[in-house]
Amino acid sequence: MTEMKIIFLGTSGAIPTNDRNLSSIVIWRGDELLLFDTGEGMQRNFIKSRLPMNKKMKIFISHIHGDHCIGLLGLLQTLSMNGRTLPIKIYGDAKVSEFVNANLRIINFYLNFEIILYVISGDGLVTSESDYKVTCCQGKHSIISYSFCLEEFDRPGIFNMDIARKYHIPEGELFSKLQSGSDIIINNKIIRSKRIVGPPRPGRKIGISGDTRPTKKLQQFFKKCDVLIFDSTFGDKERLKAKQTFHSTATEAAILASNAKVKKLFLTHFSARYSDVSVLVEEAKKIFNDVESAEDLKIAEVKYSE
Repeated sequence: MTEMKIIFLGTSGAIPTNDRNLSSIVIWRGDELLLFDTGEGMQRNFIKSRLPMNKKMKIFISHIHGDHCIGLLGLLQTLSMNGRTLPIKIYGDAKVSEFVNANLRIINFYLNFEIILYVISGDGLVTSESDYKVTCCQGKHSIISYSFCLEEFDRPGIFNMDIARKYHIPEGELFSKLQSGSDIIINNKIIRSKRIVGPPRPGRKIGISGDTRPTKKLQQFFKKCDVLIFDSTFGDKERLKAKQTFHSTATEAAILASNAKVKKLFLTHFSARYSDVSVLVEEAKKIFNDVESAEDLKIAEVKYSE
């Protein structure tokens, strides 16, 4: 079983406050870090969180607004100066690649590791590994902005050791074949995998909205997420402001979460006008019960649904 936790490195929108840095979220999954957005100065909370400097790492940039991408340069330099040698993969639209390449050329600082840039050109698969994938869906913002889902593939079902012993199946290769869904032959008798191994168990699904208005398209994209982290820049009194700036209110985030049948909602990207975001949480709770405010340095473990 792969451990997974979400660490909020920045939860403020547009400008930082005394208590909130600019947007950045990391999912620490097994031996890999997946970062979503890198607001200015986010490396300070990266360091405070004691995140490892030389782990396998992917960075996903939702859009090129400064409060979501400017911290990328500082993060890269911090990692390099702390001895990182492993390559980093960075995903975003074409402007993200242009931003990185232009700044590396102008600033001309040396990195100990390779940067591999991948251009996102539309909805769909962003990257895939043996046990998970990251997909994207364009949101509704003032510029191109992508939402992301980290979705694990189904895990094998539970292996019934009692039945395996009953058939005198030796541990090792035959166990592995049964676990992977293959039938085996032992003592001239076919042993069906489904007799020993239970049905596949679902993996976990984490959704991250970036900056966006709520849409039916995103509602479908985030369907049945175990955790959804959604733009909640404003409260109900600022509904018009949310529409004008292509952001969402906490209530709108809750409505989308409810309709998408997600299990847990985190509100984030708060306007600096809210020194206390409990009012936003209370507005959201009128619609959706399991909701929390994201807070800088907050850690949320993501358990399997079983």
